[in-house]
Amino acid sequence: MSKKIKITPEVVKEHGLSEGEYEIILDRLGREPNINELGIFSVMWSEHCSYKSSRRHLGKFLTTGKRVIQGPGENAGVIDIGDNHAIIFKMESHNHPSYIEPYQGAATGVGGIMRDVFTMGARPIANMNALRFGEPSHPKTKSLVAGVVAGIGGYGNCVGVPTVGGETNFHAGYNGNILVNAMCVGLADQDKVFYSAAKGAGNPVFYVGSKTGRDGIHGATMASAEFDDDSEEKRPTVQVGDPFTEKLLIEACMELMATDAIIGIQDMGAAGLTSSSVEMADKGGVGIEINLDKVPQRETEMTPYEMMLSESQERMLMVLKPGKEQLAFDIFNKWELDVAQIGKTTDTGRLVLKHKRKTVCDIPIAPLGDDAPNLDRPHVPTPQRDVLAASDARPPTDYNDAMLKIMSCPDVASKRWIWEQYDRHVMADTMDSSQSGGDAAIVRVHGTNKAVAITTDCTPRYCYADPVEGGRQVVAETYRNLCSVGAEPIAITDCLNFGNPERPEIMGQFVGCVEGMNEACRALDYPVVSGNVSLYNETNGVAIPPTPAVGGVGLIDDVEKHATLAGAKAGDTLVLIGKTEGWLGSSLYGREVLGHERPDVALFYAPPPVDLASEKAAGAYVRRLIRDRRVTAVHDCSDGGLAVSAAEMAFSSGQGTSLKGHGDVPLHAWLFGEDQGRYLLAVDENSVNPVISTAQSKGLEARIVGKVGGDNVSADGAYDLTLSKLKDANEGWLPGFMAETA
Repeated sequence: MSKKIKITPEVVKEHGLSEGEYEIILDRLGREPNINELGIFSVMWSEHCSYKSSRRHLGKFLTTGKRVIQGPGENAGVIDIGDNHAIIFKMESHNHPSYIEPYQGAATGVGGIMRDVFTMGARPIANMNALRFGEPSHPKTKSLVAGVVAGIGGYGNCVGVPTVGGETNFHAGYNGNILVNAMCVGLADQDKVFYSAAKGAGNPVFYVGSKTGRDGIHGATMASAEFDDDSEEKRPTVQVGDPFTEKLLIEACMELMATDAIIGIQDMGAAGLTSSSVEMADKGGVGIEINLDKVPQRETEMTPYEMMLSESQERMLMVLKPGKEQLAFDIFNKWELDVAQIGKTTDTGRLVLKHKRKTVCDIPIAPLGDDAPNLDRPHVPTPQRDVLAASDARPPTDYNDAMLKIMSCPDVASKRWIWEQYDRHVMADTMDSSQSGGDAAIVRVHGTNKAVAITTDCTPRYCYADPVEGGRQVVAETYRNLCSVGAEPIAITDCLNFGNPERPEIMGQFVGCVEGMNEACRALDYPVVSGNVSLYNETNGVAIPPTPAVGGVGLIDDVEKHATLAGAKAGDTLVLIGKTEGWLGSSLYGREVLGHERPDVALFYAPPPVDLASEKAAGAYVRRLIRDRRVTAVHDCSDGGLAVSAAEMAFSSGQGTSLKGHGDVPLHAWLFGEDQGRYLLAVDENSVNPVISTAQSKGLEARIVGKVGGDNVSADGAYDLTLSKLKDANEGWLPGFMAETA
């Protein structure tokens, strides 16, 4: 874009700024901005960078705790896992780019989240993801799945960081907007964590990594608007990633971090050089002056506007201590990366850009953050849904058919076709990955006997039916996943994916989910330390289901004392911890067997309630049982209820399971109800009585629900299927779908 462009109301609107916002800019500058300055205000005040619709609500979250070193506000959250070790982690979205260009969109999402972690001094040790695609019958779904999975695997595998878990769902609500949420976990020494504040005037500003190109320009703005029929035209805003350069960048940054050279460091993510320079200066209370002629460029005749708004990948900005310049040049030249001293910090509090000996931008930094809109958007709560009594939901006419249908539905079907494309064991510290049979991935802290457990989860159908209850459930579910492997849950990151916040009903979903999540975080002492908000996930006025994805991290002090699904052995007794009422509202049974989400029915019933006090008590008890080695396998009960949990335990252990004893709960509701706060335990026969009696002494419900062994998966008076037949149905859906000709 030429700097001579006249700033008209149309140009202002094209930059996503309202008339009121532009008036503030005029007031702060005391003049009309030029096109470069308008572009900078545009991206810094975009939804993606300023959180203008959400930040007043995000401030409600619990963000502190006994193990929290750094909460929200930095590139990633930091928690204490003892022995001077810190875990640094975050989850972010790359939804819009992945829909437009699935391979590069997903790949650069992985690259960007890793940079958020290693910019703080942590070596990435694990990646996770949470993916949502449209209904399988939609003409774009298959190609989007193939592209996204290839992009995640291609980038993570090349960099050499294991992808250890995640979740993948399919639903018509994502036909027009898929979700690609990427999470990275890194390990650092607590006394060697780096932050982004550029403190002190007169310090050299360095650009390192790849050259700047024209890819990704206005990516942050694109992520702050809904799609329409012309979305394909936005391909130029999708960045292009290079995982091999990222690997070099990790190693070079780690080498420089081992010296005493860095004052502040920041990834060039959304809004590229603009956001990194402005945020570093703002946090450090300084100004910054940049000579754009010094910026490494891979294309000719790039304008200041293009250089400042480009989102080219694999780039970092750092402020160094004076006298350390040559050290930085030597290290980055050794790793064959671009390195340039492009400016300095100042005491002016202003962003000054020079290009071809002319000043092309001179604006105060503070208004870019302080004056960013903080909107109190109107919101209306989601209407209350009817409760579906277990006795009012009809049983299946054929239990075998119902079981096969649920176990092969897209939500429950094995995602082996996906995770086998990811390198799960590179770095040699992955002990268990959540894809291949655990409720959470387990990654050893290198050179020690402790491990971190990592999980991602969300149940959008609950959030759609009741955002507050769904918000409680998503936090409680990740808590349960961590407890199921024996980890102490420590903290969460989140990626809050919603539609257009300008619609009160969508904003109501967001506010409700945040309210429920916050209640759960406070009740479980499980704070939010980082995250991301992705709004405007909407095409032609059709919004995605509310999808507040949560990533949880926990600690296993002794890696020898953990649990998976695979340990169940013949003769073990199945014990269920937690109360069962047979809750079928918003369940997979309701959707897959009763057709509650058919277009001609469109019924949503109230989702299962979450008792947070019971969640905390049950989680603590299950962790104790694992620590004391009183259980051979553990699985939480979630999608599909007890029947699905028992079948998945059978798949992992290779042993059949038989369920019995539904008591006063109708059989179909006992099997498929999705009551919360429950764990299915495989217990050695000699430990059954003490396990049950101790649970009951703690006020927890506990009862025998079956046995492990044999070649079948069965339930008394209901289904009886060979393990091989049921597993084939579960394993076969996704490869069969991807193999179908278009």
